[in-house]
Amino acid sequence: MSIRRVVPNVRVQPEGLARNREFYGLLGFEEVMNQGWIMTLAAPSAPTAQVSFLTEDATGPVVPDMSVEVDDVDAAYAAVRASGAEIVHTLRDEEWGVRRFFVRDPAGRVVNVLGHR
Repeated sequence: MSIRRVVPNVRVQPEGLARNREFYGLLGFEEVMNQGWIMTLAAPSAPTAQVSFLTEDATGPVVPDMSVEVDDVDAAYAAVRASGAEIVHTLRDEEWGVRRFFVRDPAGRVVNVLGHR
């Protein structure tokens, strides 16, 4: 299994989406995704350099602290379950084209582990 990208997730109030788009635009980031509740900004010269801003999570119980995209989310889920780590949001296919689950890391942070279908 390999990691494709790691994205910090920042919880914001709804008005924070536009403010952060403007602020991080000053540093060269551009909006690459906006679903109303999540907005992702990326560096045009390095598209996997990203940061996401969330007002909520559309189907998850919490806003995860970070997202890790892997090439085999099913293998990641099996490994995490076998380790005994706490699954916060079970493995599922989401309507926006990802398969994902949430797990709590040893420091208590919630990690969204995903793969694109």
